[in-house]
Amino acid sequence: MGLYHKGAGGMGLIEIASGNSVWRGMDYYQNKKVCSWDKSGDGTYDGIVSGSEGNNYFVHIDKSHPRKSTCNCPFAKGRRVICKHMIALLFTAEPEMAEDFLRQAEEWEREEEEREQLHFKELRKYVDSLSKVELQEQLYNALVELEDKGNSYW
Repeated sequence: MGLYHKGAGGMGLIEIASGNSVWRGMDYYQNKKVCSWDKSGDGTYDGIVSGSEGNNYFVHIDKSHPRKSTCNCPFAKGRRVICKHMIALLFTAEPEMAEDFLRQAEEWEREEEEREQLHFKELRKYVDSLSKVELQEQLYNALVELEDKGNSYW
């Protein structure tokens, strides 16, 4: 379950969207590409989003039923997908969601860095524990593997 889980029945717009759509939507939100919007109901918004090449797209988002969200852009038209225009409208209508998403992304990045640092610390500990003969054998195997992949070491 992610940050935007909307009860047992469904997932939030951000969770359903691809990472690319979310980040492009964030870019559109930050660059104020949403021309106009209205709250059309409980958890629903309608808006016009300025797309590429000067096209304007008509967007409807439904937070309770994300797959009922629509946009007439080439990516989403006639498909049950979440596009960058929908994400831009969501973030414009509810800026705290954009802030929450960015905060969560920073936290994931921090956790990933910590995991990486721990991994290299464990790798160092393993290498330090090897005898000279074991080190030579490991190095030889690694160099053979590099050559097998077409990356000659010398």
